[in-house]
Amino acid sequence: MSAQETSEAIENKVQALLGQMTLEEKVGQMTQIDFSVVSVVNGQDAENPIDQAKLEDAILHHHVGSILNTPTTPNNKAQSIEKWRKMTQTIRETAARSRLKIPVIYGIDAIHGATYTQNAVLFPQAISMAATFNTELSFKEGEIAAREVKASGLDWNFSPVMDIGRQPLWPRLWETYGEDVHLSSAMGTAYIKGHQGDNMADADKAPTCLKHYVGYSYPLNGKDRTQAWIGERALREWFLPGFQAGVLAGAPTVMINSAEVDGIPGHANYHYLTEILRGEMGFNGFTVSDWEDIIRLHTRDKLAATPREAVKMAVMAGVDMSMVPFDFSFYELLLDLAKTGEVPMSRIDEAVSRILRVKYQTGLFERSEPALAVEGNFATEEAVEVNKQAAREAIVLAKNDNEMLPLRKDVSILVTGPTANLLSVMNGGWTITWQGDAEELYPKDRPTLLQALRAKTSGKVTFVGGQRFSDEINIEQAVTEARNHDVVILALGEKPYCETPGNIDSLTLDPVQMQLARAIFEIGKPVVLVTFGGRPRIITEIADKARAVVLGFLPGMEGGEAMADILFGDVNPSGKLPLSYPRAVNDILPYDHKPIEAYEGNQYRPLYPFGHGLSYTSFETSGLKLDKSQIKLGDNVEVSVRVKNTGQLSGKETVLLYLHDAAASVSRPVKQLKGFKKVELKPGEQQSLEFTLTPEDMSFIGLDMKRVVEPGEFQVMVGGEMASFTVLKD
Repeated sequence: MSAQETSEAIENKVQALLGQMTLEEKVGQMTQIDFSVVSVVNGQDAENPIDQAKLEDAILHHHVGSILNTPTTPNNKAQSIEKWRKMTQTIRETAARSRLKIPVIYGIDAIHGATYTQNAVLFPQAISMAATFNTELSFKEGEIAAREVKASGLDWNFSPVMDIGRQPLWPRLWETYGEDVHLSSAMGTAYIKGHQGDNMADADKAPTCLKHYVGYSYPLNGKDRTQAWIGERALREWFLPGFQAGVLAGAPTVMINSAEVDGIPGHANYHYLTEILRGEMGFNGFTVSDWEDIIRLHTRDKLAATPREAVKMAVMAGVDMSMVPFDFSFYELLLDLAKTGEVPMSRIDEAVSRILRVKYQTGLFERSEPALAVEGNFATEEAVEVNKQAAREAIVLAKNDNEMLPLRKDVSILVTGPTANLLSVMNGGWTITWQGDAEELYPKDRPTLLQALRAKTSGKVTFVGGQRFSDEINIEQAVTEARNHDVVILALGEKPYCETPGNIDSLTLDPVQMQLARAIFEIGKPVVLVTFGGRPRIITEIADKARAVVLGFLPGMEGGEAMADILFGDVNPSGKLPLSYPRAVNDILPYDHKPIEAYEGNQYRPLYPFGHGLSYTSFETSGLKLDKSQIKLGDNVEVSVRVKNTGQLSGKETVLLYLHDAAASVSRPVKQLKGFKKVELKPGEQQSLEFTLTPEDMSFIGLDMKRVVEPGEFQVMVGGEMASFTVLKD
């Protein structure tokens, strides 16, 4: 059966089923509830946390279309895979007893692997996956995450985040693929394709959900769920393309921005949800609200005078499913709105059709038990190896004065700092628990940085630190021990956090960490600064004094071993920064800034620029060539360049291709990434790389808010070389 015939067959099934449904059954499909609604009291640790009577009320009487989360909010934590399979099977069997046997779609935040299933393979978080500049690894992460979600009996993954990460204060920055549109789109696309494959109904594939449409990631004050000021041109230039890429990659669901843009909350923004997402971008899946955000149009935003008006406003703006999540209020209010005609049946039918279509596309109607066996599909050796490779490629060597690194394995080391001996600091939020900070729940067989260092060296390794991030470190003891060791590894950074609890007032490091660092530097021993955390905290003062700086961000469950591999030279680092690392708290400027931002005293001078990352070998690019110097509107330009390993070790290098439009009717960035390729080369080996620049790459949002390519000169930049071509007038 062809893809078109399959689509037609599904559409026929959707319309046939829709025609049999009562209004109550339709409104129920638009309702998503938290697991706590169907849980026994204090069901977090119960062997069977489902209250069957509550479940039947939800499915058989309120006809809910979706359930999310773990038992029991807010103290949610990972469950065993056996428990998940029993729970979801009970839900499946209950739904099969309903009049029309419409399955429930179970959603979960599996944002770097199956985060709420015990012993799952947990990858680097998105900001660190972006640092790999390796779309193949992102594809494999998607494959593995989908397989482990499905083996857990779950159906739907609230990932990836396609918000663009250009506000470093924002506590969800690490859930993004960084500040660049092209990199974010490429990594997200690869993840979606790996996760969904060619057929989402396959047993080892699952639907993704693009988050959080749109503008959520750019809060004016840096605090989570606060307002953004984004003009229409900036929206289309930087914030929409990632979601467009996700739609083109086939993501069938979109979660909506919890905050507001230019005074309009995401859940009431008809222009964004219907005119742009549907009308312009061609999205035909369903939208789901974020946590409690429809009622917040009334309680928080004061946009709606009543809860009832809030429901009407959201549904008419384009919200198809409501993450209510704790009751059936949305169901009851929408039912009444439909009966009075205030929300027309055509809108109800539209939303329900979208939901049913995804359920058919993902094979839920054909599934009576967990789609995938645990054996051979969960925490396999192959998956762990992919994860280890991702962690190794995610770590960025930012500074290495006088080849301080790699360390000899017989060197004596003092390890100190709050991030040295914790797994949680390498994983961040959405790891086992929502905030990711329950260190006692982390697996005992994965090494922290300290444990990995001890396992790899024959030298003396001494640790001065605490058992928790907040534990006070004895600075006097650390200084005394430092005098008796060859080198100090100073491990600083952030405690785990997620969403609003991660709000901060400044990017500065905690004063106590700075106090420790200053005391260590005073004695003059060589220091390797290692950082973990989701944001680029300001480290300029201590980075200037350190002999080496290694930026870990959130490299996941294999991060300790991967960092030790790099520090000792078992792995040659290849990570590159997916964002500009600021030098100072208020000096925030992305690499793709406008000329006016680096003019007459203004400068782009981050501590480390976008794309920065050192190696233990050296690489050289040369021979930049374009296949033509003049093209017509609509033509491509073929680009070639050579890259050579000019050092003494094998290594991986990412070659970045930038483009600049020399003059245009709207000011253009000084450069924009339009292509990248990662290659592995032996000493002396070279390789020719080919890139294609398309009209899309040359385009921008013009004066009329439409994408346009204007005639004129374009400059192509790779490494230290530049070449130009001209787009001719018709």
